[in-house]
Amino acid sequence: MPEIQFKETHDGSKTLYRPDINETYHSIHGALQESLHVFIKMGLDEFKGQNINILEIGFGTGLNAWLTLLNKPKNQEINYTSLETIPLNKEITDQLNYHLLVTHENAKKAFNQIHNAEWNRFIEIEKGFNLNKLEASIQNAVLPQNHFDLIYFDAFAPNKQPELWEVTIFEKMYSLLKPNGKLVTYCAKGQVRRNMEIANLVTERLQGPPGKREMLRATKP
Repeated sequence: MPEIQFKETHDGSKTLYRPDINETYHSIHGALQESLHVFIKMGLDEFKGQNINILEIGFGTGLNAWLTLLNKPKNQEINYTSLETIPLNKEITDQLNYHLLVTHENAKKAFNQIHNAEWNRFIEIEKGFNLNKLEASIQNAVLPQNHFDLIYFDAFAPNKQPELWEVTIFEKMYSLLKPNGKLVTYCAKGQVRRNMEIANLVTERLQGPPGKREMLRATKP
């Protein structure tokens, strides 16, 4: 595992920093705020009342999976698949403070359940939320076609891992999405949007999270 350092972001939540690529796991303007805006408000909230399959590119600290569990309606069922090539160890995840910044009564328990769940198989975290953490890359993961309603695209930035933002990657995302399925990402770079459109995804620029003007949402027509 590469060296990992802790950084506090502007909303009080912690993120991780990798010196080897000079990159944080989340926005320094607020890790919690960024995930809530990009993936919950602009992604999950588009599917209220529907049972859905979610794919996450970049499990990282587990923040997006945890927020999805906390914010899903009780009557909604979610099957959540997340890809990660460098799983974090318990020593690191135990130091993350996200549960202290929300009022949900089961916040800490849910966070621990997500991180303690066995890898590479579906685990029922609680009724209506099934999690499959796959130790695999975007390129190598074998996933069902036309299966996912929503993709959280949370890879490291294009200038850090450009291979994860190429046309071929978005062509794969297109193949994995159901018709009318959506992909959301914090990134709003023009080349990323063009690569999505070459892959036949229909893009829209949306208001970004704190500290960022725009983000992208793409739909499979």
